[in-house]
Amino acid sequence: MNTPLDHSSGSSSLKRRIATLRGFSLILFVLFSAYLFSLQVLRGGEYRSRATDIARQSTVISAQRGEIYARDFTLPLVLNTDSFAVSIVPARLPAQRREEVFSKLAATLGIDVADIRRKIIPAYYHLYQAIEILSPVPYSTITKIAERIDEFPGVSWQSKPVRNYVETGSLSHILGYVGEITRDELKVLYNKGYKSGDVIGKTGIEKQYDQDLRGVDGRRFRMVDVLGKGVKAEKEEISPPVSGSNLVLTIDSRMQEIAEKALGERMGSVVILKPATGEVLALVSYPWYNPNEMSGPNAGAAYVSMLNDPKTPLIDRAIQSSYPPASTFKTVLTAGIIEEKAFPQDKKVLCTGEISYGDRIFRCWIKKPGHGWLDLAGALEQSCDIYYWTVGRDYLGVERIVEYAKEFGFGKATGIDLPGELDGFVPTPQWKDRRFHEKWVGGDTMNLSIGQGYLLVTPIQIADMMALVANGGIVYRPHLLKELRDPNSGAIIRQSQPEPIINSRISPETFATLRADLRKVVTDGTVKFPLNTKVVEVAGKTGTAEVGLVDHWHSWFVSFGPYDKPVSEQIVVVVMVEASNPWEWWAPYASDIIYQAIFGNQTYDQAVDTLGLRYLVPRKERQE
Repeated sequence: MNTPLDHSSGSSSLKRRIATLRGFSLILFVLFSAYLFSLQVLRGGEYRSRATDIARQSTVISAQRGEIYARDFTLPLVLNTDSFAVSIVPARLPAQRREEVFSKLAATLGIDVADIRRKIIPAYYHLYQAIEILSPVPYSTITKIAERIDEFPGVSWQSKPVRNYVETGSLSHILGYVGEITRDELKVLYNKGYKSGDVIGKTGIEKQYDQDLRGVDGRRFRMVDVLGKGVKAEKEEISPPVSGSNLVLTIDSRMQEIAEKALGERMGSVVILKPATGEVLALVSYPWYNPNEMSGPNAGAAYVSMLNDPKTPLIDRAIQSSYPPASTFKTVLTAGIIEEKAFPQDKKVLCTGEISYGDRIFRCWIKKPGHGWLDLAGALEQSCDIYYWTVGRDYLGVERIVEYAKEFGFGKATGIDLPGELDGFVPTPQWKDRRFHEKWVGGDTMNLSIGQGYLLVTPIQIADMMALVANGGIVYRPHLLKELRDPNSGAIIRQSQPEPIINSRISPETFATLRADLRKVVTDGTVKFPLNTKVVEVAGKTGTAEVGLVDHWHSWFVSFGPYDKPVSEQIVVVVMVEASNPWEWWAPYASDIIYQAIFGNQTYDQAVDTLGLRYLVPRKERQE
């Protein structure tokens, strides 16, 4: 028999549980309401005051950027001088006075008010972080702001060292300059610790070694009230800055000065290289610029002016301009002919001054009537185009010429530690077919054989070409950094080591023959008269590149010396004078002065007088 369910007892139990839950919820509601009432009403004023009047402010303590020295590590080429940066804390600007403060500050700093608006956009108005407006700012401007500080709420200033390039002139392309990081640069460098307002290297060594030079900024943290005054109860925290490393370059100041004066005011470049290590002892490019003009309020105008200058002073012609190597390329052809045994060295070719090929007449540039019968050594010595046209086209061939051009490092950047280096260019039949849809012909091979046509090289690549000859088959990467030093103790942190970038398969015997033939170029050949220094034996090769202008040619001279000394005592000198200058075949004369001054232990002027070249030096370049 079934027993009926007791519905009344179950309903009563459920009601008790619901009542308990409601009571518990009511108690929680009352407690939270009381707490919120306490926060918002009883203590609301206190919290509003603290939220409004106190904030943690962070101020940057700029790190000292590392100094830069020449190889003797005596006086700096680049150092830091005291200056100031002006900043604004956006949240400290009263909204109703914001535009007024912007206008007055812009007028005081001598900048456009739009420059301030670009840096402090509406999205930043709530920030307590100081935003830099301008640096460097002179002390006189800071005093003007300080005297009327009530007119500049939210404006502050702090010490910020500015770069001072003590030595300018031809060092400008080596050293480079610094400037404030741009938005595009920040996108790339943000993950490396860079931030808005940072000063970074823009060109040259300043850019190449920015990570080593920049150091680490410090920070000053403090609690401040609405007026920007520190809260006394709060202790100031300081994270000290770490200075950047000092850089010691391979540049020899004396050689740099001699090379600069020897080139003079001629558009072109000079490279002095130590072949045994790859150290760059001098690197000159003219025209140059003053890197001190590239910072401060007028930096933008200075940059635009230089950018629009038809002489392109911002280009480092030693690494960022490429030219036909002209007859200097016969050094490569000679090595190929000897190594490949493509044509007997003692077999002679008749030079009548011209050669016919296809529908063209090719004329020997050096000697119009012709050189007569010449063997390989004589052809290099006299720079005979007819010989190299004939042997290059009919015996060596374009494939092997291209192979040897690349063996000597052409068509590929050397990797020198400067930004913006060009690769140069070595043409091939395949390239011509793709580029022009034309077949490579014998005339192209003839042009290539004497360093003309499509072939392009940089002066630093030509220096490596001669370094390969001097070293007997090894090229070390050209470099400008000698060592990094601790800014406080001067201790060496890191030293550059010679880094081989070419280990040639060409035999030592070929290089020995080539060096002897290059010596004959100086003693008996095309440069016998312009290069007549007696203090050092020099071996080298001239080059005169056609550029399609009447009475205008590029003038090259690439050399090494002392010829009779070990490679450890030798230097490679490359002088390149552009066709944009009045024709004077200056490259060998400049080289003569450089060798005389360096190995004769003379000044530029003493060398000029010793060589009897005073009559060739323009009066404005004389040190009289």
